[in-house]
Amino acid sequence: MSTIATPDDARYQEHILQGVSRTFALTIPQLPPTLRAVIGNAYLLCRIVDTVEDDSALTLEQTHQLAGMFTEVVSGSADAEIFAQTLYPLLSEHTIPAEHDLIKNTSAVIRMTHSFNTVQRQALERCIRIMSQGMAAYQEKESLSGLENMAAMDLYCYHVAGVVGEMLTELFCDYSPEINQHKPVLMKLAVSFGQGLQMTNILKDIWEDRKRGACWLPRDIFLERGFDLDNLQPGRFEQGFHDGLGSLIGIAKAHLHNAIRYTCLIPSHETGIRRFCLWAIGMAVLTLNKINRKRDFTAGTQVKISRRSVRATVLITSLLARQDWALKKIFTLASRNLPEVKITEL
Repeated sequence: MSTIATPDDARYQEHILQGVSRTFALTIPQLPPTLRAVIGNAYLLCRIVDTVEDDSALTLEQTHQLAGMFTEVVSGSADAEIFAQTLYPLLSEHTIPAEHDLIKNTSAVIRMTHSFNTVQRQALERCIRIMSQGMAAYQEKESLSGLENMAAMDLYCYHVAGVVGEMLTELFCDYSPEINQHKPVLMKLAVSFGQGLQMTNILKDIWEDRKRGACWLPRDIFLERGFDLDNLQPGRFEQGFHDGLGSLIGIAKAHLHNAIRYTCLIPSHETGIRRFCLWAIGMAVLTLNKINRKRDFTAGTQVKISRRSVRATVLITSLLARQDWALKKIFTLASRNLPEVKITEL
């Protein structure tokens, strides 16, 4: 089996990105050419970890074993083909066809991983190791009772998104000495950036997560408002739940404010990297607005933003990508109706 990446591997990576993520298939091509391949590969590695964690047909023991095995595959100490042959037959119909195909072609993805420079490989390996360990640990804690407190939610968001922000920052800093000058501040803001995006996804997916027996909301936020997450039911109005949801929307907004700060530290001439960041922030803010206006939603489809909104976000942020003052103003205007909650300053 070849261990050297081929043009076919690169073509497969571009092809499968279209199948597993419309959003990243849209944003990754905005990046400078030297970053596209490594960040596209990083996304696919994370998607494989997600597939291991999400497929309900896998037992807890299988999830732990396969997550650990994949970490070794990424680092080069285990065989990608053996991993694929072990996982592929176990996948259920709940895993989408594109993810079945991705698992089947793990070797092509890993050959790309192993073609990158040392700094890039180390960033990818660290991210996948931390993500795999975190997901396996949290799978054991899945319940409808929610996470213990906000600190536990922060930690969960770090394992599934904050660490991705750190990885991206490592890759951006390796690409540009100018970006690297801001690395200490960017690394802190990257974790907050990731949390803002992940909290938005958690809030949007409340009801879908509950159907599979999971709840990633913090109990303490709701108990302070007199509501127990054990009593959460779709379609039943509970003021305490709505108030707790408002607090989490405000916290997510504060993290997305840090995401704007992060983006403005990227040199203005790096418009591709800025667009990559801004499109994700813009879509998250629009989603939070929909959740805030309809806190009694009962399915994620009810708060999904329209394609028209996506196009508008892309257009506006692309036109103003170089203008820090304009980006901050747009964020303020777009999030003005969301609750205000302070988080620790970074």
